[in-house]
Amino acid sequence: MKNNELKTFFDKLMTVLAKMDNKTDVFNFLRDLLSEKEILEFSNRFKVAKMLEKNISYKKIEAETWVSSTTIARISKFLNWENKGYKNAISILKSVSDKHHTGHHS
Repeated sequence: MKNNELKTFFDKLMTVLAKMDNKTDVFNFLRDLLSEKEILEFSNRFKVAKMLEKNISYKKIEAETWVSSTTIARISKFLNWENKGYKNAISILKSVSDKHHTGHHS
């Protein structure tokens, strides 16, 4: 399926997530929507992306996350060459973390 087809299919969900104002609402919605296993898988994939961004080896990532080398390679591909979704998410997380550590809250 092409990106524009996926976007159309996913549009209402993206709209809802973009309009939620706090982490509790997002968590509650995702907890209702996803199984515990799916939440853990998504969280682990994001952890892998952050580890790849820090140039941690596949072997160490596999040992720490139990994610297969095939999935790590796919995450690496998207991290470096595709839509930049992981890079954007990591940048947002870093921005929020930097603001928190410097005492600025918005």
